[in-house]
Amino acid sequence: MVRLPGGAFRMGSTEQPEEGPVHVREVPAFELDVHPVTNAQFAAFVDATGYLTVAERDLDPSDFPGADPAELVPGSLVFTPTDGPVDLRDWRQWWRWVPGASWRHPFGPGTTVDDRPDHPVVHVAFEDGAAYAAWAGKRLPTEAEFEFAARGGLDGARFAWGDEERPGGRLMANSWQGDFPYRNTGASGWRGTSPVGTFPPNGYGLVDMTGNVWEWTTDYATPRHVVPGAEPGRGVERGGRRDLLADAAASAEPGSRMPRRVLKGGSHLCSPQYCLRYRPAARSPQAEDSSTTHVGFRCARDA
Repeated sequence: MVRLPGGAFRMGSTEQPEEGPVHVREVPAFELDVHPVTNAQFAAFVDATGYLTVAERDLDPSDFPGADPAELVPGSLVFTPTDGPVDLRDWRQWWRWVPGASWRHPFGPGTTVDDRPDHPVVHVAFEDGAAYAAWAGKRLPTEAEFEFAARGGLDGARFAWGDEERPGGRLMANSWQGDFPYRNTGASGWRGTSPVGTFPPNGYGLVDMTGNVWEWTTDYATPRHVVPGAEPGRGVERGGRRDLLADAAASAEPGSRMPRRVLKGGSHLCSPQYCLRYRPAARSPQAEDSSTTHVGFRCARDA
């Protein structure tokens, strides 16, 4: 882990509506994993505890009224390239539910992570990341902690390494190269996840803070940032009072009761054509019970 000094920084950006408003946020000193949790690390946790991830558990028919019980089998969402250009407003064209897909079998039955122990673990839901963190004597980071760390000391910079996307022509993060979602020429040869640390560290010595995989934080999703002090009892960092039940309920997608948390960092699927999210300010809502081929996590700890 790396010990980070904490302090005040400018959080957010004007690039996307959900990333505003830009405001000054302060975080106390904390520690953060150098890289996302890997397949090898997660395997050690499972071997020690017998833990079963959300994607590996049987589905409760009561949660899916009207669905065919035969179809309610464990699985997860797998990115599948399209045959050619498609309407980018419909994400269902490149995501498919694959029975049997899990962190052990990232693309479904018959696939394995045995040849990628140093890749970030994927197909982990929020509960899975929190369970690993507790086992390791750590916790998941807050959104503010993650963004502070991702900036690497460069307050207000667009990227984790500065304002230029490719300084000197160098690719700085694992992101989609080519035409999304059908042609990916590979980020430094990698299509999909890459071994942690393949791309340069930021100013704090942290790797993959943007690109490679989206990462879970503990914050409930909001349409925009809740600025500390702007609303009584809201937006306060660790130790402050918050109505967590109200926050959880408000975070759910319309028509759903499942709370959503904030993902940070972007992933190998991020493309300027679709979503340029490999930036410290980028944020995305994700239902707590969701798992996919491009979501992982890393752990934090109080200093």
